[in-house]
Amino acid sequence: QVQLVESGGGLVQAGGSLRLSCAASGIIFSIRTSGWYRQAPGKPRELVASITSVGSTNYADSVKGRFTISRDKDKNTVYLQMNSLRPEDTAAYYCNALVLTRDGARTYWGEGTRVTVSS
Repeated sequence: QVQLVESGGGLVQAGGSLRLSCAASGIIFSIRTSGWYRQAPGKPRELVASITSVGSTNYADSVKGRFTISRDKDKNTVYLQMNSLRPEDTAAYYCNALVLTRDGARTYWGEGTRVTVSS
């Protein structure tokens, strides 16, 4: 069984920074893609950033230039460095990964970490 555990959320003032981490555990052959999503109250979940196994990245327009996604393959961990945070970045942030195990490829989700940006 694969588990994704997020950490690093919290309360920060506008203009500040946070670094989120998502560690995958279990019997993992490889992680194909990883991503960070967020969901604000009353809004649908949206993609924030994603990264492929070869390092290609994709960002939502709203975070380009402020957020950076990266990964450590040896640690099966993906990070989201968030700079110049704005109140509209307030949301629950979820990690997502397409993981290859002995049972095949499957998408897993973490339980989320809360980010609150005060004005």
